[in-house]
Amino acid sequence: MEIIADLHLHSKHSRATSKNLDIENLEKYAKLKGVNLLGTGDFCHPIWNKELKAKLTQKDNGTLITRSGFPFILSNEISLIYTQNDRGRRVHLVLLAPNLEIVNQITEYLLKHGRIDYDGRPIFKIPCDEFTYEMKKISEDIEVIPAHIWTPWFSMFGSKSGFDTVKDCFLDQTKHIHAIETGLSSNPSMNWRISQLDNLSILSFSDAHSFWPWRLGREATLFDIDLTYKNLIKAIRTKEGLKGTIEVDPNYGKYHFDGHRNCNTSLHPKDSLKHKGICPVCKKPLTIGVLYRVEELADRPEGYQPKNPKPFHSLIPLTELIAAVVQQAVTTKKDKENYEKIMQNNNEYEILLKMSEEELQKRTDKKLVNTILKNREGKIKIKPGYDGVYGIPLLENTKI
Repeated sequence: MEIIADLHLHSKHSRATSKNLDIENLEKYAKLKGVNLLGTGDFCHPIWNKELKAKLTQKDNGTLITRSGFPFILSNEISLIYTQNDRGRRVHLVLLAPNLEIVNQITEYLLKHGRIDYDGRPIFKIPCDEFTYEMKKISEDIEVIPAHIWTPWFSMFGSKSGFDTVKDCFLDQTKHIHAIETGLSSNPSMNWRISQLDNLSILSFSDAHSFWPWRLGREATLFDIDLTYKNLIKAIRTKEGLKGTIEVDPNYGKYHFDGHRNCNTSLHPKDSLKHKGICPVCKKPLTIGVLYRVEELADRPEGYQPKNPKPFHSLIPLTELIAAVVQQAVTTKKDKENYEKIMQNNNEYEILLKMSEEELQKRTDKKLVNTILKNREGKIKIKPGYDGVYGIPLLENTKI
């Protein structure tokens, strides 16, 4: 069975998330997107935890399912903010857990270090190595995954508070780190340039703060396994059964280039180097993005490819493509009408990856068909994102 999994997302109890981000909408829009396995997100939050127990049934195979049988895996993002080597560190981690009993033990541990009721992604002053050690004491089946590893502000390799190696971050607990999450602003080919990541699985998830199809499942990981928690973790740890990822173009991510959003300044790393990392407008330090950090840590040339690499698809969400073609926002009525017209009884990944040109032409305008096909081939140009600003698809003469 091919599993399209999005295991890093949030509930309505995380900050800056949709107030309607509940189990019902997660299932509804996952099916619309073509995702068939979701993380619960926020499993430690007391209200969300109660909702998970009320609306999902825990199975012996380590999944939790809705009444209609849609599967979830218990997941939670944790924010660790602490000092190491006289420098402030801020690292986000994704946790996967095998059952609610283990979640209760994780929660008990976290309550000894702070509160869990104010945010689905709680903050603790715990070093990454210590945290990982304590998780493994609870259960060897807990998986700790460094989240969006290149993001400037909150990640393992982030320019503002990160480390230069996995070992610097996790110290003697590095042996328990089996995978990394690319984040929107990097893709596998960028991470292949970093030899220290060779033995780690490359995963991609959405980090969605809403259930809309331009957020949920915009990045996902493909597995070919019989769905059980143990099989999923085995695939992550060994790469057997891990088939690849779905990514957005890294330029689409909010931190690909360096820049200052308040100054409307976006710079390629080569140009920010010329300015010595200083914004040419306000003369303050730039937010150094993902591409810069990859170049800084890379020990292989651009274009390097490992032997037998896991394939990946580079896709911009369908709603974004339609919006670019009609030159309106993704939230407009016209964008929604065009989306519903082309979708019919299919899911979005079927449209983006599999549907024939002939079938697409029956459903929509030729210009949108061409845009979908170009997207499938990774040929959509993107104005790079920077300092919290999403990248913008650039199309020519694309009015419907």
